[in-house]
Amino acid sequence: MPRARIAALGALGALVLAALGAAPAPGGLRWGACPEAGVPDGMRCASIDVPLDYEGKAAGSVRLALGRIPATDQRRRIGSLVLNFGGPGAPGIATLAGDPKAFAELGKRYDLVVFDPRGVGHSEPVSCGGSRPPEEEGGDAAAQLAALRAVVRRCELASGPVLPYIGTVNVARDMDRIRQALGEDKLDFLGFSYGTRIGAVYAALFPQRTGRMVLDGVDTLTEPLAEQALVSARGQQRALDNFLAWCARRHGCVYGTNTRSAKEEVAALVERLDKQPLIGHDGSYFTGQDAVDAIGAALYSQNTWPELADALALAERRRDPAGLLQLGGPEGQYRRSDSGAVPADNAEAALTAVNCADDPERLTVKGKSPGAVAKELDEIQDRLRGEFLKASKIFGPNQLLTVLSCYGRPAGTDFIRRIDRPGAPRMLLVGTRGDPATPYEWTEETAERLGSAVIVDFKGDGHTGYSASRCVQGYADRFLIDGRLPSGTRSCPAVGAPPAVAGGE
Repeated sequence: MPRARIAALGALGALVLAALGAAPAPGGLRWGACPEAGVPDGMRCASIDVPLDYEGKAAGSVRLALGRIPATDQRRRIGSLVLNFGGPGAPGIATLAGDPKAFAELGKRYDLVVFDPRGVGHSEPVSCGGSRPPEEEGGDAAAQLAALRAVVRRCELASGPVLPYIGTVNVARDMDRIRQALGEDKLDFLGFSYGTRIGAVYAALFPQRTGRMVLDGVDTLTEPLAEQALVSARGQQRALDNFLAWCARRHGCVYGTNTRSAKEEVAALVERLDKQPLIGHDGSYFTGQDAVDAIGAALYSQNTWPELADALALAERRRDPAGLLQLGGPEGQYRRSDSGAVPADNAEAALTAVNCADDPERLTVKGKSPGAVAKELDEIQDRLRGEFLKASKIFGPNQLLTVLSCYGRPAGTDFIRRIDRPGAPRMLLVGTRGDPATPYEWTEETAERLGSAVIVDFKGDGHTGYSASRCVQGYADRFLIDGRLPSGTRSCPAVGAPPAVAGGE
């Protein structure tokens, strides 16, 4: 269940979309100025209305927010390249605005087009009114279920009519409406992390309209949320092990040179902080689970390894959470809109809503008493707890909470599970060996399901490969720009880790 983050995109600007003095584009969209600070020169915004319910059972529409940076070499312009940065819950417009230079080579020949998916950012954002699911696994199952039901009700009240129609199948259908509005015969697409799920679903729904497609940080199409969470815990632990091996070669590493004991010391830190949280200068509490979130966020890119090493040293030696607080959790990279139009909990609310809409499995409740449901939950947690702790003492407990996340929500689709060699054109898939969010095995599984994919095997660390490796970027750019796609699996070497020099505290 990935929470897609591309560290190279840096701090993200936020936009209020408006069409000021707009003129219609060839495809029928009206592009106008985006008035907020931080928008790169030449970027314009528009909107498009799409059906609320593609099955036609409910009336109404959803207004999607789009952004575009025109190709810089208009004489050799290929067309439009649609990008999605993942999440679920990542806003496309703010992310591209944060660092368009990351796609400068593609931006010479393509109009770079992004959108905030339905329920995200400026596209009728969902919210749970600030409600959060239970933080701790275990305890009284009946109380946990009651709390989850209350959260779901708050989500329904705060989100409006779009909430039941959120999910990847509808987003893929929306993307085909965007393709039509852009005036393109086929969709050229670059997707990261969860964005790869969108691309795969699009290829399954519209194989004849699929153009050149690159999927980086490949999501699973087959595993239920509980299994995804278990694989994610293993991937996060593998990434932490790689970090600790690097730290052991760094003079002054707080955990010394023994990587085996280092793993246990990090687990002990988390346990200790859950029992006795650190207190920040502002009086706020910093728990072990906060530390898990901060560590997990820092593992998304090797560039943040030195900061993580220093933050852990500060927490261990001085009981100061400042360094870990600065690393933040994954959601911290997507800040609230300056206009206040996007709820502060939008990314988290969309993440859960989309993942549940995409997964048909639920805790069975029909015809059962609350006591029987609570007993079933206890049995599920007891059965899985050992597996999750074996996968990671540090990340396993949080990931185990995933078995609860869809309780009380409508049944999800089984369409994604049924994707099987849809007959789309060949596409390029990128898998990173040390990826903490989308393990490499998912790349191989999805390639088999799509039946028309070439894999780039990136031997490095961090989440996704395009921004981390010139080799990966070269394969992706050559395919998207020139249509050149090699056969079989290709390999890209690991990028050098940050220098293992002495760090501060």
